[in-house]
Amino acid sequence: METISQILARELDRPQSHIDNVISLLDEGNTIPFIARYRKELHGAMDDTSLRTLAERLEYLRNLQQRRETVKKAVEEQGKLTEELSQTIDEAETLAALEDLYRPYKQKRRTRATVAREKGLEPLAQLLFQQDRDLPAPEELAKDYIDPEKGVETVEEALTGASDIIAEMISDDAAIRGMLREYINAKGALVSCAATEEDSVYRLYYDFSQSLGRLQGHQILAINRGEKEGMLKVSLELDREAALQRLRRAVIKPGSSAMAFVRAAADDAYDRLIFPSLERETRSSLTDTACEGAIKMFALNLKPLLMQRPVKGKVTMGLDPGYRNGCKVAVVDGTGKVLDTAVVYPTFSEGKKAEAIRILSALIKKHGVEHIAIGNGTASRETEQMTVEMLHQLGGGQSYAIVNEAGASVYSASKLAAEEFPDYDVNLRSAVSIARRLQDPLAELVKIEPMAIGVGQYQHDMPQAKLEETLNGVVEDCVNAVGVDINTASPALLQRVSGLNKTTAKNIVAYREENGVFTSRKSITKVPKLGPKAFQQCAGFLRVPESKQVLDNTAVHPESYAAAEKLLKLCGYSLEDVAAGNIAQLPERLENYGAARAAEDCGVGEPTLRDIVSELLKPGRDPRDELPPVLLRRDVLEIKDLKPGMELTGTVRNVIDFGVFVDIGVHQDGLVHISQISDKFIRHPSEVLAVGDVVKVVVLDVEEKKRRISLSIKQAKGRCIK
Repeated sequence: METISQILARELDRPQSHIDNVISLLDEGNTIPFIARYRKELHGAMDDTSLRTLAERLEYLRNLQQRRETVKKAVEEQGKLTEELSQTIDEAETLAALEDLYRPYKQKRRTRATVAREKGLEPLAQLLFQQDRDLPAPEELAKDYIDPEKGVETVEEALTGASDIIAEMISDDAAIRGMLREYINAKGALVSCAATEEDSVYRLYYDFSQSLGRLQGHQILAINRGEKEGMLKVSLELDREAALQRLRRAVIKPGSSAMAFVRAAADDAYDRLIFPSLERETRSSLTDTACEGAIKMFALNLKPLLMQRPVKGKVTMGLDPGYRNGCKVAVVDGTGKVLDTAVVYPTFSEGKKAEAIRILSALIKKHGVEHIAIGNGTASRETEQMTVEMLHQLGGGQSYAIVNEAGASVYSASKLAAEEFPDYDVNLRSAVSIARRLQDPLAELVKIEPMAIGVGQYQHDMPQAKLEETLNGVVEDCVNAVGVDINTASPALLQRVSGLNKTTAKNIVAYREENGVFTSRKSITKVPKLGPKAFQQCAGFLRVPESKQVLDNTAVHPESYAAAEKLLKLCGYSLEDVAAGNIAQLPERLENYGAARAAEDCGVGEPTLRDIVSELLKPGRDPRDELPPVLLRRDVLEIKDLKPGMELTGTVRNVIDFGVFVDIGVHQDGLVHISQISDKFIRHPSEVLAVGDVVKVVVLDVEEKKRRISLSIKQAKGRCIK
């Protein structure tokens, strides 16, 4: 029997030593970001996504092993555990297969077969199911089991009870269930029809049938939701006669007088027990697979959204549009500090719009605002039009961007926002959040529950614990990939750093407020409840720009400082050269010296050595600076301005199974169907596009009343700009 480590090595196609090392590191309490970044030699430079896959599979296999032991113990207590059964249980590769094996021994609720057994009819059922050729007819056998005291008055009652027992025996047979499960997966179809005459968003599924093998995840989730809302009737369709033929071949022995009796019991088992059970199981499995795909899609969209290039160091105005309550305004400086707030009412009348422009123009001039961030929610279109009119009056120098405000209202009403802005109204907090989202999307979005950010599909239909776990992992990876300035970061950002939690994050901020800024990484160890293990996990991801030690503002881990200094010395440099930016020839000198030789001399592995070189070349660098810039605008379009054939530049806002939604500046994202993304065949849009990508698109069709815009990337001249 393969060990868990061997299974993982085979499934992930990795050397067993790497798998063993990762398992040990995880069991020791090391975080995925720490393992991915600072233990590359032990796992062959696996990335954080691969490591999370390994960790999830490890947990599943350990749970499976634990369940095996529980099942064997339960069967053994019944005195029914044989060597053969024990081996079969050990070889079960999935929880479903294991539960099939346990099914005959599991304590059941009271069934028809249970009642028949209580009447003493199990020996009759066993005799009939053996189907020996020399047995008398079933009716003759049944006469010996008539017992009025046990409730068996007639031959018919005896045979009915025996049939119920045989049906349950057939239903509990793991091999039979496995065979029919495979047949359903190969030949079954999911069918849905209208449960109402009312038109709805589910009309595509009012007369729908698709084989299980070709079902898309978004179809499964849409059908499930339609059924839940009472708009659809859903069933699993299978050729009953073909399935029965397979079942009969598995249980009937030709030539026996009991053959017809067993055949009838098998048909009953299929119709009453097996198919309903497998239908529920199959639909549950389809849903699990669809949810898994949707969660992966959500994570795939979330990462580039969090990792959007920041618009740093610019005074920014945030506009949270609205009708009845007006447009909330916040001006923040280059560090995100609130300078001013206001509320204007541009949608009330032309006079109010003119007044709004005067107030906003005054704020822009007073504080030197360079960029305006407009939330994309209610009244966004009118607010954008007002902004463009104002910018024309100001004569240039400012630009604006539409910012996805998903989750802003959730954050502004949260306890976290109340602690951060106790003196501001809830509505004004959301304007601050919108401004900061343009300045530093990652630092602001970490304050919001990932599932409230609004990228992906059917997120509210997902298993919330699994969704939260996956998305928190994405946030954690993004935060640690960028690094965090310990002297400016909020508790919400700090708690996402490897090795830190809510308590230690708050303690860091409290220590900072009481004692002043941190002046070295080493001083972080003075923070209450931040012990040696937590420091080891977090140190490399925290930046201390105020430190005299230049390495404290890089991703070089303190445990590798000596190696970094040795490397610089080998190549004729010093830490002063790093601080002055005078080490441009470091890679060339390293190659001349020999990377392998240098790694050995420095006492680190070659992957770690190359990471050190990368960090020394750009101390304090932000990897997001290499990403596409935010698309800033000065003019506005409306959906009525769009015409087929028009070429525009837009930003990918969401990637889903059947295409991508692109913001082209008209307050209604256009859909690029998967068939319009590339000339080459692609299985999924995520193969070529991600949230935040700037693309050239051509308008294919516009349905103004339904607010639908169809776009094409492959027909655009410029194609994808990455």
